[in-house]
Amino acid sequence: MAIERADFPLPDLADPLVGPFFAAAAAGELRITACPRCDRFVWYPEGPCAACGATLEWRQVSGAATLFSWVIVRRAFLPAFADRVPFVSALVALVEDPTIRLCSYIVDADFDGLRHDMALRVVFRELRFSTVPDREVVVPMFVPA
Repeated sequence: MAIERADFPLPDLADPLVGPFFAAAAAGELRITACPRCDRFVWYPEGPCAACGATLEWRQVSGAATLFSWVIVRRAFLPAFADRVPFVSALVALVEDPTIRLCSYIVDADFDGLRHDMALRVVFRELRFSTVPDREVVVPMFVPA
């Protein structure tokens, strides 16, 4: 199914599952869903806790992470990304729970210096695309710690 939002590929801030994630980012906070009953983080927020059925809540985390996996994107896969290449798309593991991995960007880093398990910290940056003029969304990105 094709995504037909006029602001694609920006995140959908109205999405009930991830809207709070981006609202927190706009406030300079990294928040992840957690189960208040199991006391464990849950990502991706897909409704109630799969283990116990409790309603998930949003918890602030430190923003400290390690680099789990990454790719250097050198060719735009959509026209919106043409002016962004090259960039690093990555999975980062949160220190609070390394099984929680966020898909994000690595910024302000030497591509050749990236290493598995390197320490990272969150920064909040505006994400813009030339195909969506006059609109941006603050998102968490990561830099070497």
